[in-house]
Amino acid sequence: MSKLNKVPVIILNGFLGSGKTTLFRNLLTQSVKKDIPVCAIVNDMSELDVDGELLGTTDAVEDNTQILESIHNCLISSDKGIEKLDQALQKLLSNQTPELIIIETSGSSHPMPLIEYFKEQSKVKLIGVFALVDSLMLSHDFNFGESLIPRLQQNLSTGTRDTVNLLVEQIMFCSHLFLTKSDRIGKDKLPHIASYIKNINPLVTTHSLHFGQLEIEAILELQEYDYYKVAQLIEELKPVLVSETKEERPYNLATRVLKDDRPFHPQRLWDVCHEYLDQRIYRSKGFFWLASRDKHSLLWNQAAGGINLEIIGSWRSGILEDEDNGLLEEEILHLEKMIARDPRRFGDRHCDLTVIGDLSQVDRFTDALASCFLTEEEIELWNAGHQFKDPWPKKIKRIEG
Repeated sequence: MSKLNKVPVIILNGFLGSGKTTLFRNLLTQSVKKDIPVCAIVNDMSELDVDGELLGTTDAVEDNTQILESIHNCLISSDKGIEKLDQALQKLLSNQTPELIIIETSGSSHPMPLIEYFKEQSKVKLIGVFALVDSLMLSHDFNFGESLIPRLQQNLSTGTRDTVNLLVEQIMFCSHLFLTKSDRIGKDKLPHIASYIKNINPLVTTHSLHFGQLEIEAILELQEYDYYKVAQLIEELKPVLVSETKEERPYNLATRVLKDDRPFHPQRLWDVCHEYLDQRIYRSKGFFWLASRDKHSLLWNQAAGGINLEIIGSWRSGILEDEDNGLLEEEILHLEKMIARDPRRFGDRHCDLTVIGDLSQVDRFTDALASCFLTEEEIELWNAGHQFKDPWPKKIKRIEG
């Protein structure tokens, strides 16, 4: 394949919870509406493939499941992840020629190994490394970005490598930087953040990104990634990153998975989040149900100190329990057969969550979350129709495919 015919690739990079999946879903939705063939690769460091499942509900993937490959339970920037990336690309390109390939990395992935990989490819060309930066997180944890470089300098003086190094280096290697969640901080603070970002990467242009709204046509006009600009940076960091590419959980990160059929007690969950959640729990996400809202499948989406609850859909069990479900008799029979094959205690209802945080804190928060499941006594109350106090917002966003 000649250089002119190489398939363009963009990488959506950025720290945990910065909004990459929102942008990814938006681009996939546009690809269907505008008839632009794309392929997608999503990476999740946890064994739970939450982002892969979310992307799988978009119209683009539902119409053609062959356009999406998922790489989970490892970092795409690790040696193992690069091998899986290569296999995923070969599979995607074996029977289709997309106009664009979009790759969403895990938030703890380093961009450098990916950039080095794409520099040597003959069938694809890297046209953009997008760094998504959570401006709300920068405001809370780094004084609107002011303390980012001083904390990096402190790490350099002590020989420490942690998530501060990762965040700064994601900015250093990016070709385009997008500040997300900027609507949740004061407009007068955005120039401050942009100025501190400029000190880290003077060559990058900074844009504000609202709810993943970026025109896909603008991406298709991008030129190939400028490897020359990062050549010296790669030379300096390569000896340092050699050991990190061997690790599946660098930067003192740890992941925990929480699986249970029981619902959360809404008040207890609310209290635990306010007591135990701090900046060392970088990300938690997954699917769950509340005892007070047993009809809806909910998405748990936490990044730093912020939590969003979103409606994914309705549980089959909840649909059947609704006397006004509007289903035909054969549809009801079909749902009953599906639920009868499900070994779980509450039909298809269940909780699957992954927690990513500092090794020193992740067990504390995960154990606290586990204490929020209904006890056997509370399950008896729930079965009897007891109404549990629910302090969570009544209006919850419904995810659009």
